[in-house]
Amino acid sequence: MSADIEQHPADTPFHRRLVYGERPDGSWMTQGPAGAYESVVMRPLEPMLVPEKPRSGELDPENCGSCKADEHTIWHDDLWQVRAGWEPGGLPFIGAISPRDHWLLEDAPVEVLAALGPLLQRISEAVKSIPGVARCHFSRFNDGSAHLHLWAFARPAGMMQGRGAVLSYWDGMLPEMSVEMMEEFLDIVSESLAAGGGTAFPRGAVPRTA
Repeated sequence: MSADIEQHPADTPFHRRLVYGERPDGSWMTQGPAGAYESVVMRPLEPMLVPEKPRSGELDPENCGSCKADEHTIWHDDLWQVRAGWEPGGLPFIGAISPRDHWLLEDAPVEVLAALGPLLQRISEAVKSIPGVARCHFSRFNDGSAHLHLWAFARPAGMMQGRGAVLSYWDGMLPEMSVEMMEEFLDIVSESLAAGGGTAFPRGAVPRTA
């Protein structure tokens, strides 16, 4: 499938019931348990076109950025890696968790998937060791890259408006941390992970691919 594929409107019983071009009612988002939104205005619903365009690394894994050594890698072991620290944000920590080899969720070997559960537990504890952090949230979308990856988000203690799926949006609304604070928190997470195995990397170091 090439990147310049011809698309057409999706035509299934689910899609035929939708009204494109109209604004969905977003008021339900003001009623959630987090109480993060006072009002929400949605963009008009766009047509849903298929087949979808290929994700990054889907056609050619050689072009997959997640497979290459990266200066944002703060920790890795033989199977998994954690990247973070692209730029300071409002949340104490945001990290990407991915296999070191190019796997999708659908084809990842059992040993890779089996290592993920214990790793998520370790990441949760590492993130919660940052001063002022109460919870570590995890999410998985994989709409931008074909390489299996999850996200970890640190929820500040006492921030009830950050509960649930809205937490990631607060990163762009809370005051940005200083670079020094961000790097201090990255060190806390990477060193905590390395204490249980694997290798932590100094800020800006590019890990060897082997």
